[in-house]
Amino acid sequence: MTSTASARRILSGQDALRDWQEALYKDFHVHPELSHQEERTSGIVAEQLTGLGYEVHSKVGGTGVVGVLANGDGPTALLRADMDALPVKEATGLDYASTAVATDDAGNQTPVMHACGHDVHVSTLLGAARLFAEQRDAWAGTLIALFQPAEELGDGAKTMVDGGLAGLIPTPDVALAQHVLVHPAGTVGPHPGPFLSMADSVRITLYGRGSHGSMPHLSIDPAVLASMVVVRLQGVVAREVQPGEFAVLTVGRIAVGAKSNIIDDHAVLELNIRTYSQPIRDQLLAAIERIAKAESAASGSPKEPEIEIYNSYPLTDNDADATARITTAFEDFFPAGTVQDFGRQTASEDFSDVPTALGVPYTYWGVGGTDAAVYAAAEADGTVSSLPANHSPMFAPVLQPTLSAGTAALVVAASAWLGRA
Repeated sequence: MTSTASARRILSGQDALRDWQEALYKDFHVHPELSHQEERTSGIVAEQLTGLGYEVHSKVGGTGVVGVLANGDGPTALLRADMDALPVKEATGLDYASTAVATDDAGNQTPVMHACGHDVHVSTLLGAARLFAEQRDAWAGTLIALFQPAEELGDGAKTMVDGGLAGLIPTPDVALAQHVLVHPAGTVGPHPGPFLSMADSVRITLYGRGSHGSMPHLSIDPAVLASMVVVRLQGVVAREVQPGEFAVLTVGRIAVGAKSNIIDDHAVLELNIRTYSQPIRDQLLAAIERIAKAESAASGSPKEPEIEIYNSYPLTDNDADATARITTAFEDFFPAGTVQDFGRQTASEDFSDVPTALGVPYTYWGVGGTDAAVYAAAEADGTVSSLPANHSPMFAPVLQPTLSAGTAALVVAASAWLGRA
């Protein structure tokens, strides 16, 4: 039996799971939970896995869940899904739209939404886990289903590793994961090498001297200082990074002052950078520090700026052999034209922290979630960039074939290792 034949055997029960899986998905969508608060979601996941006969480990790194299903001698494959949602107010108009409100880490009330599709990830991995459990004669080895918290903070994978993950599972031969993206539903997009960028958030506190708005000569105005830093930063990628190298530097937040006639004594900038190489990352961070210090000195600041790097994400650099293996499996299984190289994505992920810590190869691919007809129309008139994307309050993957294709992709990829010969 080839791996494709094994995958088809395992997926033979997929149609019977459709109502169950769609109900699960809608439930997760209606009940989103913020990072490190995924108590309800992880509870449902653990209950489902236990019922399927998995050895279940809960509260790994806080709210992480791991299920292990041993099925005789053979390789070990790890499949991963992230569970957390975002502080976004949903505006999709769906009849199962989220109206959830939660308390964030700062103690503030915020609306919550699965604006990044992690509900798709959890639902498809549970579907794959169930199919593997129900078709054990079609594969051999060990399947690990890992449900990770806090991907949106960039530390969920690391908390599971630090929480003793390696001691709870057999070392996998490969780690596999996917993400729903703005591509036609039903498509899958493997890509060798760097696929998702590194990311860092940077907080800069700039110092001035406060004064009354009518007495600017007595101040060192941090609003002006912050403005100069922002303008100067716009030249880093355009004029310092070598053409052809990828880099993004975005100033996402400027906070200064509380009233129109008060000159504050400090300002805060929050930046985000994306890179595919460590030297370019180092170059951007060095430029940010240089500019913040130089502009502060030029303004006569009473002290140097404080610069904090946080919410850092590693590069997702797909193993060439593992990616070639799943690409072949996808092309053997899915209809012609369904398997597409989505190309590099500027988004970022912390999934790779798990296989890196375990010392195993990994590959991570995209699955389409946009209605195919809507995508085709947007592509025809050049408006694909206007389609609601991940993190948008309008982001709403179509139920089908997103769930069925995402589930099949996980099964097919894992079967490339676990399928019976």
